[in-house]
Amino acid sequence: MFEGLFQPSHLLLILLIVLIIFGPGKLPEVGAAIGRSIREFRHSVRDDTTGGETEPSGTAMREQLSHSTQQQQ
Repeated sequence: MFEGLFQPSHLLLILLIVLIIFGPGKLPEVGAAIGRSIREFRHSVRDDTTGGETEPSGTAMREQLSHSTQQQQ
């Protein structure tokens, strides 16, 4: 179904459309945002597959909250 989707001519067309929509000034910002999004997605997928961190208990959450409020004062 998606065999020929990412041929070089298709990728060039997509790049041209993105360039027209965002303009050359915004293109680096868009690229950086896409890169960050992909990196965060991969990180979250990796955490989900390896078990990740468990939800903090009530005591741990209270300690974190008191620590953060002490830093603000």
